[in-house]
Amino acid sequence: MSTTQAEVRQLREGRYLVIDDEPCKIDSISTSKPGKHGSAKAKIQARSIFDNRKYRMKAPVTERVMVPLIDKRQAQVVSVEGDVVQLMDLESYDTFELTIPDEHSDIIEPGEEINYLEAMGRKKITGK
Repeated sequence: MSTTQAEVRQLREGRYLVIDDEPCKIDSISTSKPGKHGSAKAKIQARSIFDNRKYRMKAPVTERVMVPLIDKRQAQVVSVEGDVVQLMDLESYDTFELTIPDEHSDIIEPGEEINYLEAMGRKKITGK
């Protein structure tokens, strides 16, 4: 897995976090003050990068959590068959297939260059 570690206190909205083995983008973070018998806690609400599901997490601000390493890349569309597109990475020249997300189905044509991201061994088309 391509991840690193960070303390909860270092996380910010818009950054990434792994919750239940799913790379997520943080929507909101709220922290409570330390009490008489405990440390400060953080409540994190995040959304999965790949399937857009909501995730929640509570943790002490000193706890170390996993942070995915997000690799944003470009690829050229080789062919389109139904809802599957064959892409060639513009740096490594590797070819692979991905399903086309509904929001990007109208912009993908052979020969076009598109952006995609890779996290934890999974890939997703993000746009042009």
